[in-house]
Amino acid sequence: MSTGSADKDADMLSDTNNRHRLALDRLPPEVTHTFSNPSKRIHSGDDFSYFLSSTAYRDLTVWLLQLNRSMFPTKTTDGRLDTCSLTSPPTYSANIDNLRSMLGTLASLIEQAPPSTGPRRFGNVAFRDWHRLAESEADALIQKHLASSIRAFTGEDPSHLTALIDELKAYLMGSFGSAQRLDYGTGHELSFIAFLGCAWKLGAFVDGEERSIVIGVVQPYLELIRRLILTYTLEPAGSHGVWGLDDHSFIPYIFGSAQFGPTIEPNDYSKPVPTEGSLRTAPSPAAVANKTRTLDYKDDNMYFSAIQFIYDVKKGPFWEHSPILYDISGIKDGWAKINKGMLKMYAAEVLGKFPVVQHFPFGSLFRWEADPHAGAADGAKSMHAQQQPAAVASKFVPVPGSGVGTAAPWTNSQPAQRGMIPQMENSTGVPSTRAPWASSGGGRGRMQAPSANGVPATAAPWAKRDMPK
Repeated sequence: MSTGSADKDADMLSDTNNRHRLALDRLPPEVTHTFSNPSKRIHSGDDFSYFLSSTAYRDLTVWLLQLNRSMFPTKTTDGRLDTCSLTSPPTYSANIDNLRSMLGTLASLIEQAPPSTGPRRFGNVAFRDWHRLAESEADALIQKHLASSIRAFTGEDPSHLTALIDELKAYLMGSFGSAQRLDYGTGHELSFIAFLGCAWKLGAFVDGEERSIVIGVVQPYLELIRRLILTYTLEPAGSHGVWGLDDHSFIPYIFGSAQFGPTIEPNDYSKPVPTEGSLRTAPSPAAVANKTRTLDYKDDNMYFSAIQFIYDVKKGPFWEHSPILYDISGIKDGWAKINKGMLKMYAAEVLGKFPVVQHFPFGSLFRWEADPHAGAADGAKSMHAQQQPAAVASKFVPVPGSGVGTAAPWTNSQPAQRGMIPQMENSTGVPSTRAPWASSGGGRGRMQAPSANGVPATAAPWAKRDMPK
């Protein structure tokens, strides 16, 4: 074969591989872009249905899957195993170091807003002081730590600079909880993922830097959030209580399960990530129910780090205060099976829930516009969409008649979005308050744990299963 022919074949393979790569589009810096202050658009069930077929929804799912893939172990060109560990991070770029520094500055503000010692029923009101301090610093922090990306799109125009910073600030400040309600939940966590997505769109990160983003920025963000929760006793926002996955967070379970998944080829995007199996050296999922084993892995793995936080704040048996995570810990098909299920659950329980996404703001980077790739939806509107306020006349984008919501996990309707990315197809007909993937074949989760006196523990009515003898 001639050298020219070999080069042509290599280029063709590269082009094919790139077409399969799922990645968030960047803004072209040579094209003038008009930034805008993000605003609330989801007011009704119809608005919620429109969101599910919007470009913002697709961008959020693409970005999450892009980050998720980066956390799987890989094999280097010389055959060595490249695992993903929090204690052995990759080399950070200047922009990632800048964002880490920004989070450090925000964490230091806690010292200036000590918890109130007065009587209170719920969260500590001093959180409002911290939030006020963070908001007053946010403009300068964004301009300082994302300076090069900002200049590329605003030049010397002060109005463009203000508009861009306002857009980024909406997502950044939306990621630290509600100063009004003194709570924090997965909607705030989603806002931080969106903030990083905005930075990606502005060219702050290069291809192949996704793992560094998760380890170097997302994990420190989660650590800051846990510190805020402990310092100001922030309430869970929109929690399912004991029948939720976690009171406050979701993404560490996605990225942490990917860390223990089977190896993938780092530059082969023609294949989806594995949906079964584990890294050979990974612990059993059952290890999360053991406090000692959790301590062994909490510093290396995001999943175990999140589990350790639960142990820090909750008392009693793990199966009692965290029955969903306990159920998942019995899965036999490996960490990739858990990762697949977590993505589906995220689509159903975070992106697919009106109470979670109703406060998400839309601007020029995560746009309130119909996704041209989303097909007509099947089935009826989701239960959540039907139960929300009816749409009222407004200046907002009209809702297409064909859009429908994501089916509530406890109904029998099938996922409504034809245009949904396969890995994020949300749920099945199985109640999402029990891991839906933990009940089939080798993926079966644990049985319901009995109470200490031998009487079966109280279970949600949909969680019927055989009790251990």
